Amino acid sequence: MEQIAADLRLLDPLGISQYDTKGFFDEMFMGPGNARAGVEFLVEKLASMPPGELQRRQGSADHELLNMGITFNVYGHSAGTEKVWPFDLIPRVILESEWLYVERGLKQRIRALNMFIDDMYHDQKIIRDGIMPEYMIQSSKGYLKQIQGMNPQRGIWCHITGTDLVRGGDGQIYVLEDNLRCPSGVSYVIENREVMKRTFPQLFEGRNILPVETYPEQLLKMLQYIAPPAANEPTVVVLSPGIHNSAYFEHCFLAQQMGVELVQGSDLIVKDGYVHMRTTRGLKRVDVVYRRIDDDFLDPECLRPDSTLGVKGLMGVYRTGKVALVNAPGTGVADDKAVYAFVPKMIKYYLGEDMILPNVETFMCADETERSYVLQHMAELVIKPANESGGYGILIGPNATKDQLEKYRELILSNPRNYVAQPMVALSTVPTLCGDKLEGRHVDLRPYILFGEDIYIVPGGLTRVALVKGSIVVNSSQGGGSKDTWVLRSEADSR
Repeated sequence: MEQIAADLRLLDPLGISQYDTKGFFDEMFMGPGNARAGVEFLVEKLASMPPGELQRRQGSADHELLNMGITFNVYGHSAGTEKVWPFDLIPRVILESEWLYVERGLKQRIRALNMFIDDMYHDQKIIRDGIMPEYMIQSSKGYLKQIQGMNPQRGIWCHITGTDLVRGGDGQIYVLEDNLRCPSGVSYVIENREVMKRTFPQLFEGRNILPVETYPEQLLKMLQYIAPPAANEPTVVVLSPGIHNSAYFEHCFLAQQMGVELVQGSDLIVKDGYVHMRTTRGLKRVDVVYRRIDDDFLDPECLRPDSTLGVKGLMGVYRTGKVALVNAPGTGVADDKAVYAFVPKMIKYYLGEDMILPNVETFMCADETERSYVLQHMAELVIKPANESGGYGILIGPNATKDQLEKYRELILSNPRNYVAQPMVALSTVPTLCGDKLEGRHVDLRPYILFGEDIYIVPGGLTRVALVKGSIVVNSSQGGGSKDTWVLRSEADSR
């Protein structure tokens, strides 16, 4: 019997014929050894590999990541702040026909969100018409009263958005949340593709996979487009809080790829009504600031007075239209997880259209009826604070202890506006290398959307994978990793 088992392992070293979807929607398999349409080539390639080959290539990929310095920071991590980016070599494949549907839905959503933000800082018609309650905005941590009545260049507020998508057990793609303040992770999309090409080039042979490498070019094009009209050759900078920020690698990467300066607040100064950058040749005027610091820290003069990360007087220059800030201050009003619940109504109100990509059902604890339901069903729901990110502060009801449930009950009752709840989505899975075989791990997807002269969306985006067995938390700060995401054009489309 032992010899038979050994022979079977030689014939199927990764256990593809025994791959168990465990009842979840799997992105690659419909059942053991049964590949989904369009990805058969990938399954055949994996199945034909000799024992240990995929593991060796995974080791090479990890080594490449280390040599390339692709890292992220984890605040409070006991082993130090900097970690090598966790990456799994088996790509996640999306067929172009499905991607086009996702693109349409995301473009619709971002147009409505931009109109909503503009409305919030002007007439607030959606509130006056009774579509959204006033308290939802007045109590939002992302709403900045200081910029009421301001108009960003070309009327664009949310220049860069990372929208988190999940696929449920029914196969439907849902929007889980929107990230419109300082969305991070796009550098890993580009670097994941580069590592794949270096360590597993054979997978790309004969395949028409939409490129992701043009993102920095598209980003720079957008930044230059929204520059003040008087700037003929706009000077763009990336404003970073510094080396200890969790996304500092990305700040450096994007600045280098665009060929612009990476600066910190101390490198900039307001003089004569403009923003200037200190250089070895003196001051140089800055037209566009791609800021990677939160609203509160932008300007100690009119926002958080103890901020050492921002630039004194920056908001005054912004108000006169002599500098563009990306994303525009105040976009966090649409980043609120309670406001998220109203996006279907926003799309109908501002665009007169039905939503293409549905939201996950969301219960707002600020509503007495919905709060009562949440409190009665806490053990079945995922409870989220309205303004946290990175997976922090989330309670997964089915996995929670009685003490944890009681703690969140008290938190909800003490501040119901700050909490929402959603059914636990049975996130789809993707085969992931676990030891010497493939096992399904839960994933989400974060496409990146640029809103400039046109709306550009990176084909695919960042697939985040919960590397811990059974976990649905995909954030890198919570033990997650990532995969290269392929938008695959069919042979018929290629012709």
